[in-house]
Amino acid sequence: MKAAKIAYQPVGLLLGALSGLAAGAAFKQAWKMIGHDDDAPDATDENRTWREVLIAAALQGAIFAVVKAAVDRGGAAATRRLTGTWPG
Repeated sequence: MKAAKIAYQPVGLLLGALSGLAAGAAFKQAWKMIGHDDDAPDATDENRTWREVLIAAALQGAIFAVVKAAVDRGGAAATRRLTGTWPG
């Protein structure tokens, strides 16, 4: 394993945790913006429709994937700028 990849692991873990928090906040705001309740439905919420549960899950998955990819890519690019080596 390359030294840059090993050195990047703690940074990647920290960025992953931060991206999860950011994605959660972004999803909560997006869910409010599309006119639904403050809380997204759980899959086992009896009072919510299938459509509402599945739309919430799809939106949440899309937001998490985009935020994670952007943060991971930004972290790798910053590492290259600082060290001259891509961490992957």
